[in-house]
Amino acid sequence: MKKQIVVIGLGRFGSSVCKELYGMGHDIMAIDSNPETVSTMSDYASHTATADATDEGSLKSLGVRNFEYAIVAIGDDLQASVLCTLMLKELGVPKVWVKARDQQHQKILERIGADRVIQPEYEMGVRTAHHIDSEKVVDYINLSENYSIIELAASDKVIGKTLGSLNIRKDYGCMILAIKHGEDVNIAPLLEDSIEDGDILIAMGHKDDLKRFEDKGL
Repeated sequence: MKKQIVVIGLGRFGSSVCKELYGMGHDIMAIDSNPETVSTMSDYASHTATADATDEGSLKSLGVRNFEYAIVAIGDDLQASVLCTLMLKELGVPKVWVKARDQQHQKILERIGADRVIQPEYEMGVRTAHHIDSEKVVDYINLSENYSIIELAASDKVIGKTLGSLNIRKDYGCMILAIKHGEDVNIAPLLEDSIEDGDILIAMGHKDDLKRFEDKGL
């Protein structure tokens, strides 16, 4: 479904989000205080505007209250990020996602009502660390402090075996959400489904359990 999204702050993070969402067919308004930056995004947004996102009058005149989502990508300027988030919530934008530069910034944003806070550098750092720690890890997503979803490359130890015979939930406390084979994805695989060479297992569970499965089950 086509969504109406305003992206505020067109640095590397904001511009990447803007381009990707616009390419998916969503209605995008791109806002930044730098007119040169705004001009570079004219082909990647439905509407562009040069404006001070900390000025409530500017936000009102641009009609941001009519958008379903706002993405505040001015994380390097804590004061501007907080002010903009506050005004967007007061204007009634249903969902406000905000980029934070660190944990302290994230706590402030959560307290003032940000619907979701993103720390791109931290999240990428965690994923990179897991890639380096094990060559079996294809991708890694934090769900909370203790739970994650991880993509693991099937090893010779499990290739040719069925999920039922591996007893992954019983022995390791993990749930296999899907099995990827090339471009095909088997969602909610059955116990009798077998694992083939080149498969990627998408598992969810406690971080400690996932690590045990990664080390001993694969």
